[in-house]
Formats: sequence, C-alpha cells, structure tokens
Amino acid sequence: MSPLTPTLLVGRQVVEGSTQSSQLPQFLTNNPLPNGFPWGLLNANNSNPLGPAPSTGVTRTYDFTIKRQKKSPDGVQRDVIIVNGQFPGPTIQGNWGDMIQVTVHNQITGPEEGTAFHWHGLLQTGTPYMDGVPGVAQCPIAAGSSFTYTFQANQVGTSWWHSHYSAQYSGGALGPMIIYGPSHVPYDNDVGPMLLTDWYHRPYLNIVEQVMQPVPIVGGQPNIPAIIPLSDNNLINGKNNFDCSLITDGTPCKPNAGVPNFRFSPGKRMRIRIINAGSEGTQKFSIDGHDLIVIANDFTQIIPYTTKIVTLAVGQRVDVIVAGLAGATGSYWIRSTMSSCSATTQPNALGIAYYTHDALDTAPTTSAWPDNTDPCANDPIEQTVPWFPITPAPTPAVTQTIEIGATINATGNFVWTMNGSAFRANYNNPILLLAKAGNTSYPFDPQWNVYNFGSNSSIRLVVNNNSPAAHPMHLHGHTMFVLATGVGAWDGTITNPSNPLRRDTQQVLPLGGFAVLQFDADNPGIWPFHCHIAWHVSGGLYVNIMERPDDIANIDIPPSMAQTCHEWGTFTNTSIPNQIDSGE
Repeated sequence: MSPLTPTLLVGRQVVEGSTQSSQLPQFLTNNPLPNGFPWGLLNANNSNPLGPAPSTGVTRTYDFTIKRQKKSPDGVQRDVIIVNGQFPGPTIQGNWGDMIQVTVHNQITGPEEGTAFHWHGLLQTGTPYMDGVPGVAQCPIAAGSSFTYTFQANQVGTSWWHSHYSAQYSGGALGPMIIYGPSHVPYDNDVGPMLLTDWYHRPYLNIVEQVMQPVPIVGGQPNIPAIIPLSDNNLINGKNNFDCSLITDGTPCKPNAGVPNFRFSPGKRMRIRIINAGSEGTQKFSIDGHDLIVIANDFTQIIPYTTKIVTLAVGQRVDVIVAGLAGATGSYWIRSTMSSCSATTQPNALGIAYYTHDALDTAPTTSAWPDNTDPCANDPIEQTVPWFPITPAPTPAVTQTIEIGATINATGNFVWTMNGSAFRANYNNPILLLAKAGNTSYPFDPQWNVYNFGSNSSIRLVVNNNSPAAHPMHLHGHTMFVLATGVGAWDGTITNPSNPLRRDTQQVLPLGGFAVLQFDADNPGIWPFHCHIAWHVSGGLYVNIMERPDDIANIDIPPSMAQTCHEWGTFTNTSIPNQIDSGE
C-alpha cells in the first residue's frame, strides 16, 4: 500500500491574528476503512490500550521548519521559536496504528542552536531512538541540518509535541498531536485542542540564565525568589489580551490582541481536548455555565465523571465532553487560571464559547464557577478509573525510592536533585547509542543519573517530594499505573488495585507529597523520568531509566542517528553551545 500524505492541517488559533476555531473529524478517512473504521473491528472494550497497535499501512508525513521570529501572541512583541511560521505549531493528526513521519529542518538563527523534538506520551515501542531527547536518544539536530522522525501512533487520544532541547519549547516550539481511535463515549462534535500555555515576554534563553545564575546572597542568606521566573500572561491556543500600559521598556505592544472563540451547538455533545503545554503553571480549566464530563486523562480513557473544574499540571491532558445548552444563543467565558501553585503575575486566560455569531458582538457577562479544588492536586485518583481494566503486578520485580530535593551546589547555583544528584546531558554521547554498543555503565559520568534495572519485568517508583514545589513527573516510553498519591509517608495502600489510574504525567504534591508509580518493563530503551516544569528540568530534576539493556543491543538503530551526531560534531567544532543548564 502506498503511503498517504495528508494536507497539513493548521491547529486552532495557530495563525497569528486568528481567533476562530475549527472542528476535528471523528477520524481520518483518506485511508482504508475496513468494516467502516481505520482500525477495523477493534474497539474500546476489546483492545488493550497498552498492547500492540493495529497496523494500518498508512504513513502521515509532515514537514517542520523551525525558526526564531518576532511574534506578538498576546500583543507584546518578542522573539518566538516558531514551526512553519506558527505559534502554536501545526497539529499532527493520525489514526491509531498509522506511522507518523516528521522531517524537522533546523533554521534557528540569532543565535544558532540545536534542537530535537519529542512526541509526548507515545510509547516508541521498538523505536526508542525516535523519542527526541538530546544526549539520550540522539544528538541534537545541528543548525542548518535536518532530521526525519518516524514512529507509530500507538496510543489513542490527545497529546502534544515539543522541543526537548534545553527549555526551547518554552519559546514556542510546540503543538497539538491528535491520535484518533475507538471512542468509549459517544459525542457529536470534536471542538479540537485547547492548548493552555503560561507565557513569558522574555526569550527563553534569558529565563534559563536567570534560573541557572548563582543564587544572590542578601543579608547573608540565599535569595531564592530572585531566580524564580514569573510568567507574564496565560494563553489559550496562543491567544490572550495584555494590558499594554504595563510595558515600560518600549517593547511594541498591540492592545486587544484577541481571545480564541469556539463554536458550540445547542443540544450537542462536544468533545474538547485540553492540553497543558506550558512551562511551569498548574492550570484550572472551566467553562461558565457548563459541566465538564471527563472522559480521558493523558492517553487513558476513563469511566466518565462530571465536574466543573479540571486541574492540569504541565504535560497533562484531559479530554472532556460538554453538553450544549438547549436553546442557547449567547456566549460564555472559557477560563483557564493558573493556581497559587504557580509563579505568575497574570494567571487568567480567557476564550469564548458562542452559540450564534451575533453573540460575539459583545463580551460574555457570565460568572466563573466557585473553585474549591486543591491548588496543586489533580482530581482524586479514586475518581479517575480507566475504562479498559488492567491489573498491575501486585508485587513488582523491583522497587526504587526516589527522593526529590533541592540544594545550592559548590558553585553557588540552585539545582534540583533526585536522590541527591542533579542531571546534566552530554549532547555528543547519547546514552541509548552507548548502550546499543554494550556500554551500560558510566562511573565517570554520574550526572547522567542512569538507573539500570536490568531484565526486571516490572518496576515500582516511590517518589517522595521533599521540596516546596509541586512536580509533574513524566515518564517516557510508558504509561504508568498511579498506585497512590498523597502527603506524608506512603502506608502501602494502593488505590483501585485491580484497575488503578494510568497516565504518563502525574503531579506530585509539595512539602512531603508522594506518588507511587509502576510500569511493566516491556519496552527496551533509555527512558527519561523527569519533572515537566521547564525550569526544574533545566536545573537537573531528571533521571534515566535503562530498561532491558540486553535487548537494547538487539535494536536496529538506523544510520541516520550516527549521521546526526556527525553533523552535530561538525557544528560544535566551530559553534560551541553554551550549555548552562541540564540540556533538557
């Protein structure tokens, strides 16, 4: 079967100045439809979401050019890292089982820098070298060079793609990723993704410099707040207004840049795909006058429950169904508010849900729901039960305790640690490529934070947070069982032991919070496990999980990986990158 190349579809509000949303299909149809669906007779009840995906024989191809360019998403002009001229970048779409092929052209200048793209939440089964983490799965893509990622869409639902090079995605290199598959809950319309992003008016490199500078000493004491960056705004699909009177340094600012609009239909059930693609902020999402029926967390379909506010830490996704109000003709505020768990000067993002075009003539007058939710926590895991039941091993083959901490190191820099060690990547020596060559021990590079779990069949991580900040912990290559969460010492109790929540990113509460996470070691590779707050991972809050190293040796890694390292080596011979952070 010949590969199919669909037209690239622009994500909602990704063209600067556009505030109008468009809707998504139930699935892509420019492909074979055995028994009426791309995935044939498979459905949400008879197919294990952690098992093999179907093979559709279809390849979806995308071409991404990444540049630095001046943009004004909220009216304030700044340098933005854009993909195909857009922020947010293009929406990747595919059906479950499709192959996705993305060619990335690095044309970043002013200054030149490397890049690498990660496909958040996809398992990369058999293709760990396509995970997109520089210094781990690959060398960075050098300035002026290109690289093609090819991987299977082996999960179903909502996610996003982003740069994994330093904090580059905080500069704008990100976009939605939608994988259509069997639905477990009926709905009429797919409103599409709503990307929630805290937004900074300074270039990301300047923020990394602030985070990684030596901690100022004031009155003989370290002044930690001086290195904590505060976001300037909050955006939905790259749009929001900003008060230009607050700009005092002459930066161009256009008032009333606009908020995104989403068409609602009376009496219809509408799916919304909410994504926290931000750098630091924990988001509280709601729609005035409308309940939210939660149907998925990350890539896991769950038994529906109804709420008014959902909480998303960085990297998390929540799919909801909203019932259109019968006979409605007006407009309602869509709200995403960064909680007190976040560091920001302006926490409120707005969008508009409208039922008729005339309703857009005036701003909504609706009121927000009262918020009685915990400022940092996700919805209780007792409430979030997967639709397809999977029981984890009651006694894992190995248990690893990880203590999250923070310290000021010998050079006066504030760093985040896991079991006392802050991570730092070596872009020129990807760990996966070393492991493929049989080098699985790194005594002279302890800062790589590699945990070799050998051939153990299941791994449990007990994560204890001894720091004052919450941490959304993300695991590559796996969907984790979330066995327990809370504050204090874990007492051994597992929530829903026969069918616990599964997701790839889990918030760990501050000041004594814990999370007990488990996964089956069925995917050989080097898999990062890290906080998804950009400034925390810059500061080293990251470990690498080495899984089944004997099987890594048998992975057929394509020659393009070595070629990318050669091009990176040539680039850095004349342009040495100033790697002041962890590199991730």
